[in-house]
Amino acid sequence: MNKKTKNTTLKSILDIILYENPATQDEIADKLGITRRYVTKLLQPMVKKGVVRRAYILDIQKFNEFSEMFDEERTSREYAGSFVIKDILKNMAEHVCQQLEKSFNAFSNYNVGMANEALKMDYTTNNMHEKVRSSVDTAMAINPYSEFSKTMVFSEIAYDLERIGDHSGIIANFTLKEAYEVDSEMLKYLEDMYQTARKMVSWSMESFINERLDLKNDIMDYEEKMHALQKKALNCIATQMAETPFEDKDRSTYYISLSRVVKAFERIGDISIEIVDTAVEYYRNIPRTTTPERFREKRQSYGSNNKE
Repeated sequence: MNKKTKNTTLKSILDIILYENPATQDEIADKLGITRRYVTKLLQPMVKKGVVRRAYILDIQKFNEFSEMFDEERTSREYAGSFVIKDILKNMAEHVCQQLEKSFNAFSNYNVGMANEALKMDYTTNNMHEKVRSSVDTAMAINPYSEFSKTMVFSEIAYDLERIGDHSGIIANFTLKEAYEVDSEMLKYLEDMYQTARKMVSWSMESFINERLDLKNDIMDYEEKMHALQKKALNCIATQMAETPFEDKDRSTYYISLSRVVKAFERIGDISIEIVDTAVEYYRNIPRTTTPERFREKRQSYGSNNKE
């Protein structure tokens, strides 16, 4: 068996130790469909170097020293083991973007089946959030005093992504609960809001995962666009409501639900700003402000040539 295959198997073994807390090597072997003897052989060097401790606890700090074996990329300033959790966050972000896409496609096509599929995706989103929390708890249990604040940031990002999944659920739920399809004028505003939200989520996670802080100003521009679209969409709803008879309660409920969809896109944009602000704090140690981005008077460039 070549070195690359061995490293892939070893990485799978270490993932099981990190995320599934196996009690024995037999349990690890059963999960991977390999022999216990092979598990022992691959783990033996890790145990001798202290990467894996008895009772099968992974020392993330020492594990970090072996990251190159698994073709992992990490910046020189990142603390031990961060790339392990970042990989989960990257997968979670991709899943949440797919969840948002399916939710909007269900909404725009008034497709009930697709809406149900989008809502089922939220279970995976929640599981990924728990997986990040478990990984952070493991890191804290091994070394509770080292880089505490930076370790906790990963849980914050996972929570932000889970919130985006929840707002996607509001969009999908509209198709299941409302009897009326959205007219073309309103759908155009919401299509633009969706495209803007999708871009903001992708770029904000790119800024956090890969230290692309130069994207911050672009994301802020998209936030301004999002709020302008929100205003137009709500004005459109208000106009249509004014033309609806007061006694038409079903239509009134429809407009309230439609307003919630507009608000969901706006909140996804706001969460994206929170993520990029967290990235700036994580990499530059610049504390996040509580002032909403749109009320700040002066922008600051965080491009790669302005690192402190």
